[in-house]
Amino acid sequence: MAVEDFETGAPTASRFRRSVPDGDTVERNVCRDCGFVAYENPKLVVGSVVRAGSAILLCRRAIEPRRGYWTLPAGYLELGETPEDGARREAFEEAGAEIRLHALLAVYSVPRISQVQLIYRAELAGPFAAGPESLEVRLFEPDELPWSELAFPSVEWALEHEQAVRSGTAPAPFVNPAGETGERFRGRPAGFGPAQPPEPA
Repeated sequence: MAVEDFETGAPTASRFRRSVPDGDTVERNVCRDCGFVAYENPKLVVGSVVRAGSAILLCRRAIEPRRGYWTLPAGYLELGETPEDGARREAFEEAGAEIRLHALLAVYSVPRISQVQLIYRAELAGPFAAGPESLEVRLFEPDELPWSELAFPSVEWALEHEQAVRSGTAPAPFVNPAGETGERFRGRPAGFGPAQPPEPA
């Protein structure tokens, strides 16, 4: 993996070697000259389940991966940004939507791609329109949700968990469903039945 010089931005891959730093247990990129460790950490994704009355706002992706599939307004947290500000920004970028955030809904982990996702409950605060990363944006009533066309397993989880909070069957925040790591969908049938409460820890 190429590593950039922090002052010049120039590639410095030849200065780094893969080794286990003193006092560590994981192989990392270590500078041959000074011993600096270039840590690689998981990416933080922020987003929200946005309601307008009973309807839920979804975006149909205009980019890969999963172009053409429906997702929540969500994306990577920027440096110097709070998770709440990031969730608001992503809703505006992807759906042209101003939103009012409520509480944190869930913290999901997708270790295969080193992602941690912070998903909020939110309310639509005005009009919306597709941004450059969305083919279209629309509101779905609960019985219209396109379960077979969702982009990622965590979208499915978030919709079910938001419904559980809304119906009072379970409190937030949630984590991944038991045994799920974001590798696959669970084959949820069409329709929006009552969500099951999480299993006891």
